[in-house]
Amino acid sequence: MSLLAALFAPSPPRLTEPDARLALAALLVRVARSDGHYATAEVERIDRILMQRHGLTATGAAYLRTEAEVVEAQAPDTVRFTRALKAAGPLEDRTSLVEALWAVALADGQRDDDEDRVLRLVASLLGLTDVDSALARQRVQSK
Repeated sequence: MSLLAALFAPSPPRLTEPDARLALAALLVRVARSDGHYATAEVERIDRILMQRHGLTATGAAYLRTEAEVVEAQAPDTVRFTRALKAAGPLEDRTSLVEALWAVALADGQRDDDEDRVLRLVASLLGLTDVDSALARQRVQSK
């Protein structure tokens, strides 16, 4: 079953590792695009995150991001993405996911209300509190 088919299913199955990677990449793209400006700094940050999280080469990360851009454009609402990712990993992984999302949102040097809204929604759907999300943002900003 493709990732898109799984996301559109009434009860999405647990994601396989390749689909979980693609779902994470697509969610990173969604956050980057949420302010209507998909900046080069955000693209570079997404690639770096994918390289670090999944041990990919620069080419592998760029390929995964490109695939994720297509999936994100066709995907249903953010709720389904997040629900699938929540089921794919433990709380610690979800906390580091929110840190990665903040890293992308802040990559262009601007904090945007639309990105804040998406991150607030995603953190909540992942079972994290606003405080957890704020602490994740602070950790990213302090790096």
